[in-house]
Amino acid sequence: MYSKVSSTGLFGMETFMVDVEADVSSGLPAFDIVGLPDKSVSEAKNRIRSAIKNCGFDFPTGRITVNLAPADIRKEGSVYDLPMLLSVLLSSRQLKCNTASCAFLGELALDGTLRRISGALPMVICAAEHGFSDIFIPYENARECSVVRGIDVYPVKNITEVVLHLSGNQPLTPAVPQKNENAEKCESYLDFSDVKGQAQARRALEVAASGGHNLLMIGPPGSGKSMLAKRLPSILPDMTFEESLETTKLYSVAGTLPSDVSLIETRPFRSPHHTISSAGLSGGGSIPKPGEISLAHNGVLFLDEFPEFARSTMEILRQPMEDGKITISRAAGTLSFPCSIMLVCAMNPCPCGFYGHPTKPCTCNSGAASRYLSKVSGPVLDRLDIHIEVPPIDFKSMNDGVKSESSTEIRKRVNAARKIQQKRLEGTGASCNGRMDAALTREFCVMSDEATVLLQKAFDTMGLSARAYDKLLRVARTCADLDGSDRIEFPHIAEAIQYRSLDRKFWQK
Repeated sequence: MYSKVSSTGLFGMETFMVDVEADVSSGLPAFDIVGLPDKSVSEAKNRIRSAIKNCGFDFPTGRITVNLAPADIRKEGSVYDLPMLLSVLLSSRQLKCNTASCAFLGELALDGTLRRISGALPMVICAAEHGFSDIFIPYENARECSVVRGIDVYPVKNITEVVLHLSGNQPLTPAVPQKNENAEKCESYLDFSDVKGQAQARRALEVAASGGHNLLMIGPPGSGKSMLAKRLPSILPDMTFEESLETTKLYSVAGTLPSDVSLIETRPFRSPHHTISSAGLSGGGSIPKPGEISLAHNGVLFLDEFPEFARSTMEILRQPMEDGKITISRAAGTLSFPCSIMLVCAMNPCPCGFYGHPTKPCTCNSGAASRYLSKVSGPVLDRLDIHIEVPPIDFKSMNDGVKSESSTEIRKRVNAARKIQQKRLEGTGASCNGRMDAALTREFCVMSDEATVLLQKAFDTMGLSARAYDKLLRVARTCADLDGSDRIEFPHIAEAIQYRSLDRKFWQK
């Protein structure tokens, strides 16, 4: 007898519907799975056989053929265990129900319980977009999938619950959206009020957070670069629902979404060690999973000790920083992951860290500072909107007893500036000033005559590239938004220019 139930598939971030067809016929006992399955899908026959027997059903003794359509798309993972088991029960007439409006996802244990799966959220969204009214998922995936609108999500613990619901004997209750039990909030001890001095660096971080600009901090050890960066999440603007959903989908696909989190509501802050491989940063595997650059999507990727990263790893950042996505090609296919990030880098000016220090002499050999700085290539440096020097702190600043401005106050200004940008850029596809393309930059970065003259002098004197020119305009636009100005004025251009001077100080000696 023939039966069919529906499921969904996942390849990278792309989803597709899958028809799970089963046919049980007379003949020598056999269990075949076709439709381009990978090893984990083929192994499902053993899990299905044990789960059927341990749940009190009879495993058919005839020839069983299960087809995963469309057959030209490779199926990978254990998400098809549940729909394949149900299709076998329907074909053997041990289950009689109508599943036309239902979709099923889940990995089976040998006793018939359902285990958590990766990528459940995008697959549930796919089922909702294709008009399915009900979807059955593992109980442990309930939180992340409950946020999907337009479909009833039924979290189930075992096969028995699914069968009883489908037969009408014991209906299940759909999941409802829940608040995060341990929502990631800005920790009170990571507050900008703890930072002594560094007024210019604090201002640069405020501008960067307001406009989503990339930032480079350079200074001696102990000047507070890492301390400043780690407090950046406390002033980042609030996420929109669309940004939260997209970020949560990435973490769901990567299998790193905490079980007590239904929706990621705070911007990610990823800080990989400098020994990370190229695949760890960009994403990798035979079926690639998101790397650190994608897991920082809509948030911050912080690279401390920037020159210590491998040159090949650093160069990977160039195209994703421009495009907002990273494309990975493998034999199995080509995948794209979003990576609209704010890149924050911190580095010392030389191997010993004291090149240019006002009191401590540099102990590096001749030319060591230049070789160290040259590890950061010009094209990567050109893609960093803001370059800021973080000087050493003097005793007076450390011991003045004056408490610095708190993150709460800074974040109010950042949120106000970001709301101005969202209103201005509505319908353009850009979320903030740092994401504007050349056309949007020309349209929205309108300058006064005095600002235009100053920018022309800076362009001629500093030898700016076309990319640096556009980035300078976007930073100036953010400075104007923080001031509530509709037009870029002289002070805004002046501030943006000073954020592009360090590459001339350190790299062009």
